[in-house]
Amino acid sequence: MSRARIAIVASLVIAFVIVAGVLVYANQSHGGQKVTIDVTVTKAGSMTPSDLTAHRNDTVTINIKSDTTGEVHLHGYDIPFDCVAGQTVSHTFTADKTGDFEIEWEETSTHLGHLVVTP
Repeated sequence: MSRARIAIVASLVIAFVIVAGVLVYANQSHGGQKVTIDVTVTKAGSMTPSDLTAHRNDTVTINIKSDTTGEVHLHGYDIPFDCVAGQTVSHTFTADKTGDFEIEWEETSTHLGHLVVTP
């Protein structure tokens, strides 16, 4: 094999290894971060923001301020937020489950939003 061919093959192998490394790194979980989400719930049955996101193994703190007394419930993690009108209630947990988890006003089963936890 000529030196030119050896150089071409070596260059291709090095390029392949670099591209493979970048792809593997890009597809790894980016979890393990601290995530704080501030949410406002209104008596009208809405939550802002309504779409919450985190990565698996993030430490998530959700702060909910409601204009009504009652329970906001995060399903899947089974976390109740016992809201008192005008006050902020917080829960911190590890996002150890992946999926799309509903958040609702418990008394009326009104859908408020959801938490999506990605791998």
